[in-house]
Amino acid sequence: MKRIYLDNSATTPLCAEALAAYTAVATESYGNPSSRHRMGQEALRILQEAEKEVLLALGAKDGRVIFTSGGTEGNNLALFGRAFAKERFARGGKILTTRGEHASVNAPLASLAARGFQTVDIGTAGGVLDLEGLAAAADEKVFLASLMAANNETGALYDIAAASDILRAGCPDAALHVDATQSFMKHPFTVKSLGADMVTVSSHKVEGPKGVGALWVSGALLKKRGLSPILLGGGQQDGLRSGTENVPGIAGFAAALRVWREKGEERRCRVASLRAALLEGLQREELRDSVLPLLPPVFLDNILNIEVKGIRSETVLNDLSGRGIFVSAGSACSSHDAHLSPALLAYGKTKDGADSSVRVSLSYRNTEEDIEALLCALADIVKSRQKKR
Repeated sequence: MKRIYLDNSATTPLCAEALAAYTAVATESYGNPSSRHRMGQEALRILQEAEKEVLLALGAKDGRVIFTSGGTEGNNLALFGRAFAKERFARGGKILTTRGEHASVNAPLASLAARGFQTVDIGTAGGVLDLEGLAAAADEKVFLASLMAANNETGALYDIAAASDILRAGCPDAALHVDATQSFMKHPFTVKSLGADMVTVSSHKVEGPKGVGALWVSGALLKKRGLSPILLGGGQQDGLRSGTENVPGIAGFAAALRVWREKGEERRCRVASLRAALLEGLQREELRDSVLPLLPPVFLDNILNIEVKGIRSETVLNDLSGRGIFVSAGSACSSHDAHLSPALLAYGKTKDGADSSVRVSLSYRNTEEDIEALLCALADIVKSRQKKR
């Protein structure tokens, strides 16, 4: 059975260039970059070149790239590291975020709230960041805002630049952290265009190795000692993230980024074409009233959330998987309200709608035949399930 992978927002295949770079470093340049001998210095140069590659991909002329184990650690470092940087933040300090953030932001914020920090959720109804609500919440108590660039379930792109302007006006001393894990290389931006102080990215979302990511931190924030480490030990990466660096993984990440910088526009155009074909196919008579696409006003082309009316997402996912087609559930597939997708509910989906949604996430590697196979499978699922009702 042919495998049709449409879950590229969960992870991507490792590209040949990343695999080659990983293998070469792991087998030939395996010294510890903290060692002062020649092999250690060779590994250190690989790290330094990789940092330059990440800076180029982010369009950053300065600041520091802190290599992490992935997006989750990057988000944790940004949130806990900022919250614990100054003692005064713990005395009534306020953090702004959006409804429907990734768990790697929500869970740290819940932990900080339990320690006495104040957190405020900004609405994202209809896939639009509530800028008026953000402005109303942006006061002198705010020391951090953490806003995702694009929602990982709905594909909605948020106006981070406008949010940054609002924050600069209402709470100029606050740091803006942007989780760009999903939008990185899929939608062009620079750290300047976002107006961010910290940006989280992840390797395995862009065809690099798993277990690698980065947090970019502005030079201005570092100069003010506005970020505290959360991993202590040998003082690697200027004491900002202790632990021996994953040099092979970081080299693979850098290699994947080099390819994206060369071929990104071509890849993005290809994905946009596939999305258009999928949306057109969903207008077929057998699908248009039963399979409803979620269409934010501004979106990532590679993510399309669809509701299969009256059929739970778990059922749709399992039926598609049985046909060799792999997508993600748009909810946690639970009848308990607390487990429904916060992102979809924040968007405005009903509980039933959220529990019948799946996410299709595309890659330039997909084909028109893949799209046609998905459309045919959805039509069969709708037809067979309707017969059973």
